[in-house]
Amino acid sequence: MGWIDAISLADLVEKEKAVVRHDGRQILLVHSEAGVFACANRCPHEGYPLSEGTLTEGCVLTCNWHNWKFDLATGRTLVGGDRLTRFPVRLENGRVLLDVTPPDPAHRHDEILAGVMRGLEDLDQQRLVRETARLIQLRMDPADAVRTAIGWAAEKLEFGMTHAFAGAADWLRLSDRPVSSDDEKLAALGEILGHIADDARGGGRFPFPAGSVAWNEAAFLDAMEREDEAMAIAMLRGALDAGMTPDDLLPALAVAALAHYAGFGHSLIYVVKTVELAGRLGAVVAEPLLCLLARNLIYARREDLLPEFRDYAARLAGWGIAAETSPPLGSAILRGRAAKSAMAVVSAWGGRHQPETIFRALVEAAAWNLLHADEDVFTSIRGKLADNVGWLDFTHALTFAEAALTVVQRRPSLWPAILLQLACFIGRNAGYVDAALDTGAYRVANVDGFIAGSVSELFDHGRDRFIISVHLTKTLLASINLLQADRDLTPTLTAALNRFVHAHIKGRHVLRTARQMRELVEQE
Repeated sequence: MGWIDAISLADLVEKEKAVVRHDGRQILLVHSEAGVFACANRCPHEGYPLSEGTLTEGCVLTCNWHNWKFDLATGRTLVGGDRLTRFPVRLENGRVLLDVTPPDPAHRHDEILAGVMRGLEDLDQQRLVRETARLIQLRMDPADAVRTAIGWAAEKLEFGMTHAFAGAADWLRLSDRPVSSDDEKLAALGEILGHIADDARGGGRFPFPAGSVAWNEAAFLDAMEREDEAMAIAMLRGALDAGMTPDDLLPALAVAALAHYAGFGHSLIYVVKTVELAGRLGAVVAEPLLCLLARNLIYARREDLLPEFRDYAARLAGWGIAAETSPPLGSAILRGRAAKSAMAVVSAWGGRHQPETIFRALVEAAAWNLLHADEDVFTSIRGKLADNVGWLDFTHALTFAEAALTVVQRRPSLWPAILLQLACFIGRNAGYVDAALDTGAYRVANVDGFIAGSVSELFDHGRDRFIISVHLTKTLLASINLLQADRDLTPTLTAALNRFVHAHIKGRHVLRTARQMRELVEQE
């Protein structure tokens, strides 16, 4: 492909603008006082025809739909975002010739990723999806857009890892499915990019400490416990420098995450999802992802120091000591118990039962809580700050449990911490359930059909906040894995999922926040 004969110069001068078609594309030719120019006829914003635009100031072309403006001489986009595709022009023997040679792939790749960066900066969801679609159209790896976003965002997040990165692993899993349509694959990638941009907005920079130190697991765990970010990150770099992968580091990272009941379970979830994401995207993102994770684990709330969960350390230290009496093993006995009481029950079970059987009871109890969640509490404007719970809080036990299954395969010694933390989840949510709720309408008869339909609905979830859509995605995929591991969970867990995925989730609590903040200020 090279130069083509497009139109006679005389015809173009008479018309001022003309559209020619080549290889399925529309090319706009413009004659102006500054010369003859050629560009794609479709505006890169939303595809409206530039042939209907206005030519001013010699060679500035305006798309009249949204006022985007392009300097045809320099190629600059004066108003708007994306670059307009232009074609070299040559006049020869009264004819207008166009060079339709495809651009150099490496150069075009860099241009597209520069567009991704601009879309991230501008929080422009449409542009992020457009640029990713351009990678796909050119048969380039669309995951390069995600790699770019991770590098762009890493030092913009003061407290490290967020749901955007944890959810990215699940969205990529959905995008990679052979059964996902082209639109679904692109939608999944767009969710990742938009969420990262949303989480990293604000403009601040929080550079990671420099340096690399030889990896030593005990020293790393000590640095994490002392909240020494510089040493922890230096050791992670040292591990990478020595050829270790994030997957190699998974056991040590899991120990650090489970040293405390921290961050409402996010710590372990983030560990597993970080390793999964790094495995999918490769070494180029390993360092920024591990730095984000270490920072998050250090800043995580150590909730086992709160009165409600303060028994955690003692129960963990005394695990395996057979109690004189032990309640029967089963999920029902955990209903309505606060965290301390739930940990006491699980500790008593620990001396008499295998961890896998205790785990099954705890997951079923967590699913029962989700199925019986008291929605009136979630929407009330009269609650206390301590009672600001919602649907998303009830999902964490399930996503935590799924992450735990990955961890104990590598380090079975972590079972006691996992089981006790599941007890904390169950006890934490126990005060916000309606045990008398009629849940018959949520029971699922066709399990396979329900799961397939729910996964399909993720691609067009319609939720206006990324934090809600990512919880839908993480909870559904985690629950699918839990069901595959234990089909006995099916009745309760699928009913709980059915209720959750179709729930109306209040995105903002405007009046409740106003009242609570006013009362707080009055008490200062």
